[in-house]
Amino acid sequence: MNIKEIKEMISLMNENGLMELEIERDGMRIKLKRMPSASGTEAMSGPVVVEKEGLPAGQFKDSIGAAERAGVKTVEIKAPMVGTFYRSPSPEAPPYVEVGQIVEPGQGICIIEAMKLMNEIKSEIKGKIIEIVADNAEPVEFGQPMFLIEPL
Repeated sequence: MNIKEIKEMISLMNENGLMELEIERDGMRIKLKRMPSASGTEAMSGPVVVEKEGLPAGQFKDSIGAAERAGVKTVEIKAPMVGTFYRSPSPEAPPYVEVGQIVEPGQGICIIEAMKLMNEIKSEIKGKIIEIVADNAEPVEFGQPMFLIEPL
């Protein structure tokens, strides 16, 4: 499955008001799950939880790192779209979050620039930032891990 096919699946979800979509093809399973926005609407503007099985090794940067090897339970916050990842709202502003910081649901954690639009990404869970996986001002792919969070 490629990015174009995943985008088509998201369009299918939007057009039909689906909350979840799971597809298995060629030994790979992908599950897309829409998260309600803070306003309670079902718009696809919020993050999408992506669960994948059967991906070739190295598809994304190894985001598990020392945290999981040390036995810490972590949750990945994944990119809900393709774009450029930014840790702060502007070059001179401080980053939204730092490693070790506690985040609350609805708190802004980064920006993804897509098609000249700045999309603020918010945490869906309360937790402690264990690792910032994505590099500032670098491209991210749909479903690519950006943060590791230890749920609280």
